[in-house]
Amino acid sequence: MYLDKLRLDGRVAIVTGAGQGIGAACAQALGEAGATVVIAEILPERVEASLASLRQAGITAHGLSLDVTKSRDVDAAAETIAKTHGRIDILVNNAGVAKSDVRAEDVSDQHWRFHMDINLDGLFWCCRAFGTRMLAQGKGSIVNIGSMSGFIVNKPQPQSFYNASKAAVHHLTRSLAAEWGQRGVRVNAVAPTYIETPLTSFGIKENPEMYKTWLEMTPMGRVGQPDEIASVVHFLASDAASLMTGAIVAADGGYTCW
Repeated sequence: MYLDKLRLDGRVAIVTGAGQGIGAACAQALGEAGATVVIAEILPERVEASLASLRQAGITAHGLSLDVTKSRDVDAAAETIAKTHGRIDILVNNAGVAKSDVRAEDVSDQHWRFHMDINLDGLFWCCRAFGTRMLAQGKGSIVNIGSMSGFIVNKPQPQSFYNASKAAVHHLTRSLAAEWGQRGVRVNAVAPTYIETPLTSFGIKENPEMYKTWLEMTPMGRVGQPDEIASVVHFLASDAASLMTGAIVAADGGYTCW
């Protein structure tokens, strides 16, 4: 009974930013659980590489190139996917950016807008477009990728723009959960610690002193791996989390304990 709740057979799942890192791992996890996976990624070459990997693993996967900052393109993608597959059950909003280590007084308008356009605005366009289809069918699950940076201020790198964008994602998650809860659509978020992906290479691979601080600030003494976040996403997307909405789940190695 309980393991069956984790199965996603017959469901259609969309994962944004699924060309690498956490997004690719989420697509793999949902596909292994039985979902038909649609990967949405801005770079066509990443779409093809991700599709090849998923299909080699026996997962039913489709893909499209999508810039989440363009709301009309997001609306069109949702319409196409709904028509092609007949339903939309799961949305994982993973597309995001983090060009960190910039002091607040040095943040340009463009740098601020870049992070908000993708991390917040693009995420909302996807929630709105795909969530509308879920509301129409009376059921759905949205999982947003937030960050522990939505709870705390990172050390030592300054990144006010990123922290603000992820804090907004967390509160947007709660707001949508409150609005849509009685209409069958659950909305939750995962708040990861530093995960070993291209997004964090500036610290893990390029700045030993920064990386040392990250580890010292983490009770478990290590960074995370993409599959560790994908496992939480899978749970939240499934019926095993049927009573959960508006939750922001910290998968942070204990970082926010301090």
